[in-house]
Amino acid sequence: MCGIIGCVSRKPVRDIILDGLKRLEYRGYDSAGIVIHQNGILQLAKTVGKIALLEELVKQDLQLINSIGTLGVGHTRWATHGAPSTTNAHPHLSCDNRIALVHNGVIENNQELKQKLLKQRHKFRSETDTEIIVHLIEEFRKKYEPLESIKRTVNLLRGSFALAIIFRDCPDKLFAARLNNPLVIGLDRGQILIASDIPALLPYTQKVIYFKERTLAELSADKCLLYNFNGVKQTYQVATVNWDITAAEKEGYPHFMLKEIYEQPRTIKSTIGAYLDKSKKRVDLECFDSLKGRLKKIKRIIITACGTAGHAGLIGKYALEEFTRLPVEVCASSEFRYSQPILDKTTLILAISQSGETADTLAAVRLAKEAGALTIAICNVVGSSVTREVACTLYTHAGPEISVASTKAYTTQVVALMLFTIWLKRIRGMKIPGVSEHKLIKELETLPGKIQSVLDQAPLIESIAERYKEARNYMYIARGYNLANAYEGALKLKEIAYIHAEGYGAGEMKHGPLALVDNTFPTIAIAVKGRVYDKMLSNIQVVKTRQGIVIALATEGDKFLASIADKIIYIPETLEMYSPILTVIPLQLLAYYSAVKKGRDVDQPRNLAKSVTIE
Repeated sequence: MCGIIGCVSRKPVRDIILDGLKRLEYRGYDSAGIVIHQNGILQLAKTVGKIALLEELVKQDLQLINSIGTLGVGHTRWATHGAPSTTNAHPHLSCDNRIALVHNGVIENNQELKQKLLKQRHKFRSETDTEIIVHLIEEFRKKYEPLESIKRTVNLLRGSFALAIIFRDCPDKLFAARLNNPLVIGLDRGQILIASDIPALLPYTQKVIYFKERTLAELSADKCLLYNFNGVKQTYQVATVNWDITAAEKEGYPHFMLKEIYEQPRTIKSTIGAYLDKSKKRVDLECFDSLKGRLKKIKRIIITACGTAGHAGLIGKYALEEFTRLPVEVCASSEFRYSQPILDKTTLILAISQSGETADTLAAVRLAKEAGALTIAICNVVGSSVTREVACTLYTHAGPEISVASTKAYTTQVVALMLFTIWLKRIRGMKIPGVSEHKLIKELETLPGKIQSVLDQAPLIESIAERYKEARNYMYIARGYNLANAYEGALKLKEIAYIHAEGYGAGEMKHGPLALVDNTFPTIAIAVKGRVYDKMLSNIQVVKTRQGIVIALATEGDKFLASIADKIIYIPETLEMYSPILTVIPLQLLAYYSAVKKGRDVDQPRNLAKSVTIE
């Protein structure tokens, strides 16, 4: 949610800031703004709406149109405190217009602090919680240097924040601070940047510093100084991002979502390849070697995640229980802390997050650590907050995912869960007749090609979206391993096409949902061959008996299902545990084409943000 971009340089930064804002659009926003230090003053422009409107405003501003300023920050705001408006948009200025600040996060004690500031005769222009921060810095600035003023301010704040601050009397310094909200430093020759996420930095550098929690930064064009909130200087490591700029661009696709759907054969191959020892024909998770002793002793697993990552976790539950015989729970991270979970050193907490910055998942991990549980993560972003909190991380290799609707991150999370399951089965000495590790790996390696064969059916799936584009409600049904995809398919349709959809276990249809079925109501039935295939056929026939429309996902060659379904999409045969990696592809495409045909903003659906960094 929200995006920050800042730059201090030896050359003009206006276009760098505007470009960075465009690359952060996927995070979700409703207003945007920019401030440039120029001609001895802070030049400000902000507006409600898209970045294009901000660019137009900048072009009309005689002071910014030919900007030569070498220091500036920009922001995309997703409204929390105060409705979307130009006044509430960031950046915010101090009373004397000598300090400008942008903020991601929420300040929980903002009203308490605001009352004190009002007594000190500060004038507030907005309804935001953010504005209190710039006034606090202004108050401390009366006595202290900029860095000390910021340090004293952040120690008064409760909540979460990533801050970028510039001062009128410091034309060559960019300041930043971070607590429970992502921020990354990018190191380029002759300039240093900060951003909420890596894609904004990639046109300029692949050398980054990941902000640790409770860190302050004082940055100039060629110098980076980091301190903790007590003012003690901190050391840091420079990391190299292994994504290139093309990975964060559309490359000819009309939307990032479609590009990311089509990237899945490659991203799954990369994730599998990263963890296979082909010489020994087995899964090799070297990153977990130090944890083998504890993992052999665990008695239960709790998977905690949000949204799509939670659906991946549900697939992982089925696999882990089948192959390790450990009891597995899946708990939404937003409920984990408030459910009074029973945790001890024999409990494994497996946290799943694409960004590694999901606020609820991060809080769940911290609670688990306090209780003595073992914590590990599945994550896509090296150096992110969750990865620094857990004992070890299994990284997916999805690359940057820009579209708000997660696709390739989901399938790589499922693949990572399968790899972990195979590895844990071996180190715990589980022997399952007829299921060798070699067989599991061999079939896993066929998935990229099989995904491509599903993608080749895109014209068929697009025609189905066209046929049912006026439908106002959908039902998604499945059983077993594919139950999670019933939830995930419905979620995708809701979030990008704005069509009401519900995912159900097919066996639950007679317990209420069947009342909704009629000849205007499409039911997506995932009925690939497996242990529950015959049960799924019975459930589908119940829908057809009520004149329901059935769009079936079936194993290649299934002629019987083709004879009863209204539409059918064939899926290559695979092991049942891997089938969700294939069956989700047509569900992603159906949601995508439905959204396009309804004229929706596919990559940036209304009211949603890519990275949910507040509760």
